[in-house]
Amino acid sequence: MGIFTVIPLMIIPVLIYNVIAFSGAAFTTAEAVRLRMDTEFMTIPMASGTEWIITPGHGLITLSLVMLFFELLKSTGIGRAAVMNHAFSMVLFIICLVEFLMFGAFATSVFFLIMVMTLMDVMAGFMVTIASARRDFNVNDGFGD
Repeated sequence: MGIFTVIPLMIIPVLIYNVIAFSGAAFTTAEAVRLRMDTEFMTIPMASGTEWIITPGHGLITLSLVMLFFELLKSTGIGRAAVMNHAFSMVLFIICLVEFLMFGAFATSVFFLIMVMTLMDVMAGFMVTIASARRDFNVNDGFGD
């Protein structure tokens, strides 16, 4: 049972956001975090002649989507590691929810989308586990069949 199978990968974007949110002052405002997330990070010229402007917020959302993809792949596993991963994913979602509701620096659209992705990870993990448990135990709807 490796550490990477137990620890949810969604913790990576959450930690990065926490570093960005708390790197300025102890309790940064949402406006300061939004300003950091919306500054131009990279510009890519497009075939149409326009430029695609990428911000740190866009990069963090993209990283979160990639981590969610791998978390969904991990959720198909069974056993103790999968159950512990689901439990840690639930704890991570609760931490994200508390941060979103209680700290001004986390009241941004970027963090809200990350929090929703942690919720999707929790829901998908439990749904896959329930579906595989039903299949493993061959549960049917009738009684006495």
